[in-house]
Amino acid sequence: MPRAVPAPLRRALTRTASRAVHRAWNRLQEAGAVTRERPGPHAFRGIGTGTRLAFPQGTVFGAPWIELGAHCVVGAEVTLTAGMMPGLDLGPDPVLTLGDGVVLGRGSHVIAHSRVTIGDDVFFGPYCYVTSTNHSYDDPHEPVGKQWPRAAPVEIGSGSWLGHGAVVLPGARLGRNVVVAAASVVRGDVPDHAVVAGAPARVVRRWDADGGWQPPLRTPAPVPVPEGVTAEQLLALAEGDALVPEPGTLEERPER
Repeated sequence: MPRAVPAPLRRALTRTASRAVHRAWNRLQEAGAVTRERPGPHAFRGIGTGTRLAFPQGTVFGAPWIELGAHCVVGAEVTLTAGMMPGLDLGPDPVLTLGDGVVLGRGSHVIAHSRVTIGDDVFFGPYCYVTSTNHSYDDPHEPVGKQWPRAAPVEIGSGSWLGHGAVVLPGARLGRNVVVAAASVVRGDVPDHAVVAGAPARVVRRWDADGGWQPPLRTPAPVPVPEGVTAEQLLALAEGDALVPEPGTLEERPER
C-alpha cells in the first residue's frame, strides 16, 4: 500500500499549490484586462486614456457602437451591449456612451438596444442593471418572451451614484448628482440633486440652493482629507501611528 503523505508535508504542498494558483490567476487578470493600448477582441468605437475593463469581462457585443471615456473603471463580469444581437449595423452614431471617470461595479449590465448615455463621474455599485429595452406583454395569448419589446433612450446625468442592485428602465432620465438607493427600480424623470429609493423609485430627498437638503440630512458631512497629506501619512493614520491635523504636517501620537 502507498505510504500516507505526512500532514506537515501535505499542508506545505497545499500552500504551494494555492500560491501558484493565485499567481497564475493574477497574471491572467493582467493579461486579459482591456485598455486603449490592449483592446483584445473588442473593436470599441472609442476607449479613452486610462480606461480599463477588468478580466474576465461579461458579454460584450456591438463594440463599434460603444464609446468609453477616459479613466473609466469597468469591473469584472460587466456586460456592455449595443443592439439586440451581435452582427447588426446600427448606423453612424454611438449607441452606448460612457463619459469620463465612470465606474461600473462588478457584474453590472448596460444593455443599449437604443441610445444609452452615461455622464462623467457616474459610479455604479455592483450588479446594477441599466436597459433601454423592456419586454412587452400586450398580447395575452403570446408568450411574453416572444413579443416585440419596447425601447426608449436612457440618460444618467454626470456625478450620479447607483447603489448595489439598482435597476434603470427604458425611458429613464436621471439628472446630475442623483443618488439611487440600493435595489431601487427607476423609471421616468429624476431631477438634479435628488435621492430616489424604492420599487418603483420615488424622490425621498432633494437639494436646492435656497433650502439645502430637504428633508435635512441626519448625519454631519464627512471631513475630507486635508490637501497636502501624503500617502505615507494616510498609511500611518490607518495603522494608528499618527494624526493628520493640518495639511503638510504629521503629529506623532504620544508614547504610552
